This record gives sequence, C-alpha cells and structure tokens, in this order.
Amino acid sequence: MGNPTQTSEKRTTMSNVAVIGLGIMGLPMAINLVKAGHTVTGFNRSQDKIDKLVSEGGKGATSIADAVKDADVVITMVPDSPDVEGVVSGEEGVFANAKKGTLWIDASSIRPDVAKRLSDEARDAGIRPLDAPVSGGEQGAIDAALSIMVGGDKEDFDAASDVLNAVGKTIVHVGPSGSGQTVKAANQLIVAVNIEVLGEAIAFLEAYGVDTDAALKVLGGGLAGSKVLDQKGQKMLDRNFDPGFRLALHHKDLGIVTSAAREANVAVPLGAVVAQLVAATVNQGDGALDHSGLFKQVLQLSGRK
Repeated sequence: MGNPTQTSEKRTTMSNVAVIGLGIMGLPMAINLVKAGHTVTGFNRSQDKIDKLVSEGGKGATSIADAVKDADVVITMVPDSPDVEGVVSGEEGVFANAKKGTLWIDASSIRPDVAKRLSDEARDAGIRPLDAPVSGGEQGAIDAALSIMVGGDKEDFDAASDVLNAVGKTIVHVGPSGSGQTVKAANQLIVAVNIEVLGEAIAFLEAYGVDTDAALKVLGGGLAGSKVLDQKGQKMLDRNFDPGFRLALHHKDLGIVTSAAREANVAVPLGAVVAQLVAATVNQGDGALDHSGLFKQVLQLSGRK
C-alpha cells in the first residue's frame, strides 16, 4: 500500500463542510469542525441532533441535498454499508447534489469492497472520495483525538488535511481507496479480542478477591497495558456500560472482518470466537451497550455477576 504518510501540521484553510450523520461520533466531530473555524452544515434523521449542532454554532439542513449543495467537503458518518449507499446514491444523495470536485470523506466503518465500489462511483460523478474510518470512540471524537486511517488518492488526502486535523490526532494515509476500511477492520479485530481477554482477566481477579483497582494499575504499567485496559477496565469494574461505541456496531464490524478474512484466505480463529461471543451478547438484547459490555458474557459464562 506504499509508505504511510501522516499529516504533521495544522492548516488554516477554512472550508464549507457538510456532515451527514450526527450520532455519537458525528455530532462531536461536527462541533470540533465549528470550533476550528469551518462553516459546518449538518443533517441527521432526528432534528434534535441538528438543533444541538446549531446551538454550537453550526447550521442545519433540511435534506442531504440541501446540506451538500454548497459544500467543499462532505463527511458521512452513518452505521453500515447500506446506510452509506443510501446517503450517497439516488437523486437526493451526495453524488447527485454535491459540486464537482467536492471532497467526500466517509468516516463510517463499512465493508472494504463497498468502499472501493462507492469510491469508483464517486469519481464517475466528479467527487473526490476518501474512505476515512476512525478509532477512539466517543471520547476521542469529543477531544478531537481520533485515529483516522485514510484510503484514497494522496492528492485528495493532502487536500483534506485541514478538515481531518480538526477532528483527529493520528491521521495516516494507508493506501488507495478501500485501504482505510481494511485497516479499520483490523483495528476492530484487535480491539474486540482485547476487550474479551480484559474481561476474562477481571473476572479471574475478582474470583480471587484481588484489589482490582490496584491490579489494573500495575497491569496497565507493564506489557499487558493497553488503551483498551485504560479506557474499558474501570467501566467493567463499575459495571457501567453506557455506550461510547455500541456492541451492535462492533458486531457489524466483526462480520466485516470475518467475511473479508475468509475472502482473503486468512484464518482469524480468535476473531471468529470473539465474533460469536459478541453476537451472543447482542442476541441477548445488549446491543445498545458499550462494547465493554462484552464483559457481561464473560461473567455469565463464569456464573458470576
């Protein structure tokens, strides 16, 4: 995929940015774009999210077509591949209504093959596509500290740097269209397995009556330390699974991983097991919980609470 290229400095070029999808991630990203000085117009299916953006200095749109008509950059942040297709396609979609030369940054996490196909369709429509899924969860979005893995043309990546720098901290060009989604799939594989094994470790520690706060502190300082431990360990100890990233979405992402791995003839045995555990948790009605809620499945399997 070539040598990774990372943006290294903040740009001062201001843009008209349309943000489609003002959910857990999209809204704080849009607000940070406003704070950075961009003119931001948002659209969301629920009006309350649009109203929140307006209260923070952004603008509201009545439709996707309305949001993108004057945009230099369009960011889409919606749940899944069909949602992205629905937003960009058709007479009311991004491709039919954005100006020629508009940058389209899809920050959603979708299938790499769909990302590649939609990128081709975007170029046919005169739109410059980047697949740019993010990692860092709700807090990363709020803090403008997201890790962003970007697929697409290097020239378009460079042109988008002022916008990407307003919402992220680690921003890397990882290759041509579809590459960003491939790297995000790998990210979700690593995170899910880490959450599962962290949950198993905490259940193990609790069973032996160990001071879990002290245990996580010392574990976090050694080779077992990770951002997953730092961000999810206390949530597990507190049984607080308020969503920063919902289990239902991680379930979707693990479906992407296992399917793409099969197509590439790559074995992901741990990933496959964790995918099934996440599926079981979602099927039991916990899809709206934070993905640290996978801990509930660990406790259930251990006969613990």
